[in-house]
Amino acid sequence: MIKLIDLEKSVRTGLNRAWILNQVNLEIKAGEFVTIMGPSGAGKTTLLNIIGMLESPTGGEYHFLDEPVHRLNERKRHDIHKQYMGFVFQAYHLIDDLTVYENIETPLLYRNVKGKDRKSIVADILDRFSIVAKKDLFPDQLSGGQQQLVGVARAVIHKPRLLLADEPTGNLHSKQGEEIMELFRELNEEGVTIIQVTHSEKNAEYGSRIIEIVDGNIRTDEQVRKSASVYGTK
Repeated sequence: MIKLIDLEKSVRTGLNRAWILNQVNLEIKAGEFVTIMGPSGAGKTTLLNIIGMLESPTGGEYHFLDEPVHRLNERKRHDIHKQYMGFVFQAYHLIDDLTVYENIETPLLYRNVKGKDRKSIVADILDRFSIVAKKDLFPDQLSGGQQQLVGVARAVIHKPRLLLADEPTGNLHSKQGEEIMELFRELNEEGVTIIQVTHSEKNAEYGSRIIEIVDGNIRTDEQVRKSASVYGTK
């Protein structure tokens, strides 16, 4: 699904160039659940944003579903992002003056889904995420965990093939975080490819692979050894 070849991201600081990502080579197959870890400033979020086509690399190659993303114009990259990807942010990024229902519905409006179909799709996801009773509330009337549930629902309502998550449980207490990670596990079992950035070793255990980035370089890339605590957490 994803192939990065000598990927680079740098910025100029005066006469010098600072490297955020340097010669990153990576392949991610469809159906994987990959965790990206590393210290602050290592380049984790930048890598996630490049994969999600929210940023562009300054060098190297990025192939997504055999498309040479590094050669595509901004509009084509946007179309691919919209069609195939969902993004979950640590800060939720809900629209304050829209209700839960309207926030979740927004991606379907962008895709010109007909009204009758939108109602059915939103109703199904409200039921699945157990937030039917919250549908007419606004984001500031929800707890952090509820806001993140809405954020995940909005990210997956169009059934993306790739879900990208940047510290998805960073603002949540442990029980809320477990609920989000359980949702991710279920989505992955249904075939959604997931890439998450996290500092949490417990969250990393939900995935199948951990990639450690240090100073813009991949230091390790290992398969996850599942602990008993991850299984049967429902």
